Amino acid sequence: MRQRKFAARTPVYAGLVLGLLSLSTTFATVSFAGPPGPLAGEILGQVKNATGVAQMGASVILYNRFDELVSHGFSNEQGRFVFQGLVPDVYKIRVLLDSFVPAERRNIAVLPSTENRLEINLTSVLSTVQLTSGPSSQGYLLSDDWKWVLRSSQATRPILRLLPEPSAPVSRTGSSTTMARALSNTTGVVKLSGGDTQSLAAGSGQELGTGFSIATSLADASRLQLSGTVGYSTDASLPTAGVRTSYTRSTAHGASHPEFILTARQVYLAPAAGSGESAPALRTMSAAFVDRFDFSNVLSVDYGLELQAVSFLHRVSSASPFVRVSYEAGSWGKIRAAASSGARPAELAVRDRVLSGGLDQDLVALSVLPSVARANRRLTMERSQNVEIGWERVAGSRTYSAGAYEEVVSNAAFMLSGSPGMIPWSDLLPDLSSRSTIFDVGSYQRLGYIAAVKQALGEHAEVSLSGGRSGALLPEQTADSQDLRAGIRQGQRGWVAVRVAGTVPGTKTRLAANYGWTNPHALIPAHLFVTQSATQDIGLNIFIRQPLPFGGMPWHLEAIAEMRNLLAQGYLPLGGPDTHAILTNAPRAMRGGLNIIF
Repeated sequence: MRQRKFAARTPVYAGLVLGLLSLSTTFATVSFAGPPGPLAGEILGQVKNATGVAQMGASVILYNRFDELVSHGFSNEQGRFVFQGLVPDVYKIRVLLDSFVPAERRNIAVLPSTENRLEINLTSVLSTVQLTSGPSSQGYLLSDDWKWVLRSSQATRPILRLLPEPSAPVSRTGSSTTMARALSNTTGVVKLSGGDTQSLAAGSGQELGTGFSIATSLADASRLQLSGTVGYSTDASLPTAGVRTSYTRSTAHGASHPEFILTARQVYLAPAAGSGESAPALRTMSAAFVDRFDFSNVLSVDYGLELQAVSFLHRVSSASPFVRVSYEAGSWGKIRAAASSGARPAELAVRDRVLSGGLDQDLVALSVLPSVARANRRLTMERSQNVEIGWERVAGSRTYSAGAYEEVVSNAAFMLSGSPGMIPWSDLLPDLSSRSTIFDVGSYQRLGYIAAVKQALGEHAEVSLSGGRSGALLPEQTADSQDLRAGIRQGQRGWVAVRVAGTVPGTKTRLAANYGWTNPHALIPAHLFVTQSATQDIGLNIFIRQPLPFGGMPWHLEAIAEMRNLLAQGYLPLGGPDTHAILTNAPRAMRGGLNIIF
């Protein structure tokens, strides 16, 4: 009898216990609920071809408003991808897939708890990215405030949020899937060009004629790039060649830690460069290491070291450390400070552009030879001590920047044109691409200031204006041709530069033109800025890139044309009444070519 009564009362007791537990849980939730965490948004989409077939293995890269890499992923077998937990900001997305033209979308505004859906159509002629849904606006029937009220309700929470369809796990047992994914992330470019090139002085780029660059990923966690170039220099019968290899290790958050670069070049100059009838080869070898350490979300440090060795009759070497500190000051913008010793920190500038999606930046770095000259019958290498600080702030479609630097340069190398015999050959180095020579002007010290503003004109064009004041080289009249260094003095001069760049919507022609003005009787050495994107241009320069229709092939073609310093500015006359010479670091040049991109 007692067992029956207990059995009959068991459901009642169980119901009371469950009710008390539920009530205590409710009280606990109300009592101990903390403030809501940061609200994040997301970007999701699907990659298709022109016929609407989903594309698997497309490389999807996400950048922030400063063109810095945020995340990197691949589309699944349904062509879908998603970037979750994004801090509210303005982002840019870039999609790469073998046999298709890259697609890019800028100014994707991510607001708290919003979904930005993208429809990406890749074709061999023109690829598009369409934003089909974005953040809620005030004109919608359901405002964000009411959405969060409903989402906080226990009864309606399960049906208010539509999650993207989860991707099916990819089998790692099949070698074909792994191989296809690896090949889909392999990109390359072959460059065929001809015409004038810049001077061997001041670290200018040397377009030798033929170059290639190919990059691929290893185990989805690293990047390997191989670049090479070959061509002929002026009055040289043997070819000039160079090779460069860079290896980058990537973390799960998309940052690169670290990067190793090896570069080797062999250049044959004019016969007058050597002793006797044969000329020795100018050989260079360099090894560089670049790394980045993030102390927090707002503070990061880029640092590295480059070792260089140059051989030409004699051998010189240098070690060049550099460091850059970046601080995100929120609405105040970004503040950067950098310091370097030895050679210019070109690897740091190249690294910034490679992370922004550029493939031919390694070719540009490979073409920049160390700045060398000759003095007192020995080879000299240009060395500098730089301290730089810069500020940059993005306000909508406008970007403001300012900076200052102090530079001390020794054994500065510039291009010299003059009468034969003015200076003994033992103190001159023949130029690679002209009949001029490279001259060691000695040492100089200067201060420089810059301020710039850039305005985006929609999604296809932008215009920027910059100006500043910097140390310049000025002529001093002398009558002694053997003492040209004494004919150079220093002074402060101002400069102004304007730049216009854009893409023609119909033909997809990319145009860029800039003009830099300064005193016609002064020569301002170019400074490599690593704390901001502004540049100090000299003269009138025009760059044209025209995609060419070449359907049905796994690559696409691009015609290029470059015209530098068309007005022949930045030429410094030296010498006295009986001797005349011209010193410059930006000679006039015209060049054209063809790029094969795959």
